Amino acid sequence: MAGLYIHVPFCSGKCGYCAFYSVVGCENRIDMFLDALAKEAVVRTHELFSPLSTIYIGGGTPSLLSPTQFEQLDRIIKQNFKISPDKIVEYTIEVNPDNVDIPRIQAWRNAGVTRISMGVQSMIPQELQTIGRRHTALEASKAYQMLRASFSNISLDIIFGLPGQTMESWKETVHQIIDMYPEHISAYSLTFEERTRFSKMLKKGEITEVEESLSLDMFRWVCHRLAEAGYEHYEISNFARSGKRTLHNSSYWNGSEYLGLGPGASSYDGYRTRKSNPPSLKEYIFFYTDGGENSDYVESEYLSRKELTEEYILTRLRTSEGIDLEQYGDLFGKEEAARITKVCRRIGDKWINCRDGVLRLTEDGFFISDEIIVSLLPD
Repeated sequence: MAGLYIHVPFCSGKCGYCAFYSVVGCENRIDMFLDALAKEAVVRTHELFSPLSTIYIGGGTPSLLSPTQFEQLDRIIKQNFKISPDKIVEYTIEVNPDNVDIPRIQAWRNAGVTRISMGVQSMIPQELQTIGRRHTALEASKAYQMLRASFSNISLDIIFGLPGQTMESWKETVHQIIDMYPEHISAYSLTFEERTRFSKMLKKGEITEVEESLSLDMFRWVCHRLAEAGYEHYEISNFARSGKRTLHNSSYWNGSEYLGLGPGASSYDGYRTRKSNPPSLKEYIFFYTDGGENSDYVESEYLSRKELTEEYILTRLRTSEGIDLEQYGDLFGKEEAARITKVCRRIGDKWINCRDGVLRLTEDGFFISDEIIVSLLPD
């Protein structure tokens, strides 16, 4: 099973919390981007060893593309990549509520898109304004209803720990999202990433972080509430109705093969090699439109055994499946499996447990997963 990720780096505005590579106010360069993307696809199609099973169009804001532009992007994919004999099992596009309209929905459906991931983030007007979203709660609801008429697999993103957010306002957002009853919900904890507007505002004292105890309470509550509503908590930030886990993102956590196209996109061959494109639209367009594709552009990294071990711990512990110690020992040695088991016992059952030969983070452990994972990494 192989996945294709395409990074569409255009946004109408930059949200305060966002650290992903994107450019604002450059919609007039979308056609140049698509021309460059077509050339990159030709150059790199040989890097996938297996036919495509999943496609993910992310960003940025892919829904900024007009229907005609999206149709061009879809042609680039289908003219250059082999499709799995079982067909594409999941074809996702990320959308913003303010870009959802009937012509775009028709273009997505005609292309074979099977899954929509929509960034709602909050259903509270003041919180939406604080984080710089361009839609209202009502517009998010209307966009969802439009999408629901055409798609049977929809994921909604929400964020907790926002500046000024209270437990009551968080509960209101979650209740409204549950009432929509999407197939999938991603509930992210706000992090103040370097070079974001929020991190700068935090340093200047213009905003304050939600206290960690409140953020933990928000996380515990959403886990409990979504379980009550029939959602499985299968990854740190992801909850799904039965049979609706995201297949594409799961391939990242399972170490499967995927190819990333577009500025800032990353790839993995499923064995030891990671590749990444520089996060620059200008460089990307220049490289692929001026014949530079024969020179060194994509950055490659060959993972050492230690790095493979670290990647395995980092990705597997994000999921409810955790780390199978027998499989871990087969891959990295019985001594390494014994080491990681010993460290887990020191950490304690409140955060991580070992049952039936499998290490899994508890829900409290999910909340501080970064700290736990760092403590488990080999010296």
